[in-house]
Amino acid sequence: MRTIKNWLTDMDGVLIHEEKALPGAPEFIDTLRERELSFLVLTNNSIFTQRDLAARLEASGVSVPEYNIWTSALATASFLATQSDSRRAYVVGEAGLTTALYEVGFVMTNIKPDFVVLGETRTYSIDALTQAIRLIDEGARFIATNPDVTGPSAEGPIPATGAVAAMITAATGKVPYYVGKPNPIMLRNGLNKIDAHSEETALIGDRMDTDMLAGMEAGLQTHLVLSGSTTRDDIGKFAFRPDYVHEGIGELLDLI
Repeated sequence: MRTIKNWLTDMDGVLIHEEKALPGAPEFIDTLRERELSFLVLTNNSIFTQRDLAARLEASGVSVPEYNIWTSALATASFLATQSDSRRAYVVGEAGLTTALYEVGFVMTNIKPDFVVLGETRTYSIDALTQAIRLIDEGARFIATNPDVTGPSAEGPIPATGAVAAMITAATGKVPYYVGKPNPIMLRNGLNKIDAHSEETALIGDRMDTDMLAGMEAGLQTHLVLSGSTTRDDIGKFAFRPDYVHEGIGELLDLI
């Protein structure tokens, strides 16, 4: 194994499940903090702010400082800040996304925006999506926080960013640029945030199509845990493999 000094870990299915900490998750995070190792908790969910997610994790029994949380909304804002001088965007999303964009100097507007930015929300408005379609037709660049087509809820799967983006694509003929996983740019921006090098960083995730793919393409050591959405039989359905497979994050305690 490579010498690992930095850790990136997905949240749902790795650290928590249905608002409860998974076995070994609190101890894993506590050990990283005690040993002063750099780490980030990752999520493709763009609804919540870092503060919201830190509170959610704390309530589940996992103590993670706000600074150590990296979302697709934050990655999108970081990316877009390098793509425009005027920083004007029409945004369909919630506080996690709008706050991240405000903090890097964006103005939210429907008047000649540089970008239409689509994030996740539980209350998609037909009026807002119609406005987004028209602005894209007029030349605004189409950005989406992540390609996930469904998200979890207590009642079952619900449409997520990727599904709504597909509707806008059908109406405009324009495909969005997705910033969140599996795009490795989300991980690379996260590495920059904690001043970490890919050769010394490992990624823990529960999905082959987002976590493991992003980690592999970013040059990280990859650890798949089977405590979330992937079974051992699922691994063979993909053309690539994780470096290591574990039943849960508790098995990684010996590696730090």
